[in-house]
Amino acid sequence: MPEATSADIATCESEPIRIPGAVQPHGFLLSLDLSDVPDAADASAARVVQVSDNLADFTGMAPAAALGQQLRAVIGAAADQLAPLLRLDPARDRASFLTTLTLESAPTQYDVLAHVCDGLLVLEFEPAAGNLEASLHRLYPVVGDFLNKINDADSITEMGQLAVNEIAALTGFGRVMIYSFDKDGHGTVLAEALQDGYEGYVGQRFPASDIPRQARELYLLNRIRLIQDANYTPAGLLPVNHPLTGRPTDLSLAALRSVSPVHLQYMRNMGTLASMSISLVVDGKLWGLVSCHHATPRRLSYHQRTVCEQLGQILALRIRNRADADELQFRLEVRRVMVNLLGGLTQGSDFIENLRSVMPELLRFARAGGVAIVIDDRLISFGDTPGDDQIRDLADWISLHSHEDLFHTASLGALYPPAAAYADRASGLLAMPISRIHQHYLLWFRPERVYTIDWAGRPQDKQGAGALSPRTSFETWREAVHGTSAPWHDAELELALEFRTTLLGIALERAEQMADLAGELGRANKELEAFSYSVSHDLRAPLRHIVGFSDLLMETADNDNPERRLRFLTNIKTSARLAGKLVDDLLSFSQMGRSALRPVRIRMREMINGCIERLAPEATSRRIDWHVEALPDVTADPAFLQLALYNLLSNAVKFTAQSDPAVIRITSEKLRDEVVFHIADNGVGFNMEYVHKLFGVFQRLHRMEDFSGTGIGLANVRRIVERHGGRVWARSAPGEGATFSFSIPNTPPPDKE
Repeated sequence: MPEATSADIATCESEPIRIPGAVQPHGFLLSLDLSDVPDAADASAARVVQVSDNLADFTGMAPAAALGQQLRAVIGAAADQLAPLLRLDPARDRASFLTTLTLESAPTQYDVLAHVCDGLLVLEFEPAAGNLEASLHRLYPVVGDFLNKINDADSITEMGQLAVNEIAALTGFGRVMIYSFDKDGHGTVLAEALQDGYEGYVGQRFPASDIPRQARELYLLNRIRLIQDANYTPAGLLPVNHPLTGRPTDLSLAALRSVSPVHLQYMRNMGTLASMSISLVVDGKLWGLVSCHHATPRRLSYHQRTVCEQLGQILALRIRNRADADELQFRLEVRRVMVNLLGGLTQGSDFIENLRSVMPELLRFARAGGVAIVIDDRLISFGDTPGDDQIRDLADWISLHSHEDLFHTASLGALYPPAAAYADRASGLLAMPISRIHQHYLLWFRPERVYTIDWAGRPQDKQGAGALSPRTSFETWREAVHGTSAPWHDAELELALEFRTTLLGIALERAEQMADLAGELGRANKELEAFSYSVSHDLRAPLRHIVGFSDLLMETADNDNPERRLRFLTNIKTSARLAGKLVDDLLSFSQMGRSALRPVRIRMREMINGCIERLAPEATSRRIDWHVEALPDVTADPAFLQLALYNLLSNAVKFTAQSDPAVIRITSEKLRDEVVFHIADNGVGFNMEYVHKLFGVFQRLHRMEDFSGTGIGLANVRRIVERHGGRVWARSAPGEGATFSFSIPNTPPPDKE
């Protein structure tokens, strides 16, 4: 093979490795056009339209003479044995085994592989190794034994070691190693099996440039590749281009595909003349390779390669299962920390202080060395962090350069040069905005992790003197890496986003609670204003009466008029009783906000009847027609609900004093989520313009002289009903009576008072 001294290593990425125009010379290739052979049974008559130029070495026929000939004319009677197996099947997306046969031109047996390429059936003939039945009898039990062994392995490294030992024993290669690719494409050797005289590479790293991007893509498509002798001279195709398309023939699926001269030189520089690669594909991605090396040429049969490929597939499946299990365990541990963390964030009312209290859990959640919270002028830090001013500057930089829900890097100094000053504490950063409108951040810092990489030769050594090679030396070269932290795990980032969503939810709930509290304070303030008015007016009026009539009584002390003194004393007593009633009602209203609800199932008809009986003494001189329908049961606090009903029924009795007869109706209706009760009367009614005052404290729509009362009863009704989660309202017109309504939910809400 001529030395590739004129090639440039920089062209590796663009080298046409799928269309080399040649095959390895230990076998030969024939491409058949089956378009003129509709009957598969007569496929031996298919025309040969492309051949490898080493055809004569195996059949004795010159390559040019074979073109256009029927298959039987090229390989003789063996074509009749092969014909029933020939078909243009698009499902042949890889080289598949057809049969083993013997050519007339030589007693050698050949394994025949087939695949489809742009409308042609491509046949590859490789010399078979030994007796097929004996080979299969020996090979396939290996798969079962390997399955039993690998199921007992706990780690990926241990599984890899089992695989390299098995493949080394099966193939006889002097060095078999497994390496995995990192996110940058560098390969790290995890396990290896060595014969005497072979250098080991466990723990060393091969640079990504050793395997160009297009070669990695080919490893995904064709998952096993054998090079029997790195010193081979390629056998070219005749014609070079595909006979049907006119383009170079794609040999991606061909087992005999010739490989890049760059790679062959790489092998020779490594002291390797035979090699085999088995792709380890996990979740559709090239996870790693099983790489086999031998110092001298080495031949493997198709069946040996197939068993090795199956071992690789089994290993890949176990790697995926192990990785999935490890990932699940990791996520569970992080989520467990997050649950504990969220529990601490809901303990107090001050959100920021809650965050301060869970700083240790925040560190564990992100496996960080330090954590900081920046909210306006407040900065809280914990653990090993940069200084306060440095943190504030960093937060300002993040606000300008990141607009995502999460910012993360394992090399902060490379993105933000001032961070180089505190790389020992913060080479890694995970930044989470905790406000949608303000520059508020939760920042996690990871310290620098200085580590060394043992490269199998300097990655920069791409060429030797004259000859093309990835590098001329594979001696260990150690590189120290600074300014980076442990990388952020994908699961950490996903759970951090989930944590952020929950955190914002907690903040929103706090805001809603504050809004509710503000509303409650507003209502309480209005009630307090009404209370102040009552104290200054309603309660002062009877007290003025007491004082005034007492003065009159003292002035007439010498007057011997008992009737007048009796009238003054009666007025004093009435005023004192009214003042006492005001105080009692105030205490009752206050009690509504302090006592806990104790809901039970209540028979409403029985409770209504009990209230009517209590009101009977107030209506002895009047005729009242009570109309009570059948009422449904409800769940409520019996003491509170009875007080509300008594107030409503008492009002109905009071405001029908001028009606003869008084008619009071109690009805109900069932809605989807609640029961509504109506208490209607034919009393004096009221003007709906003032309905908004009706349920306020000390609000009256009629003069006290006409209808007595303190103005607290309906306020009590509203508070009782609302604490049960219900509503209260009224409809009326002057002189046409009034209807008071309230609802009780089917399921009472938790008591918030």
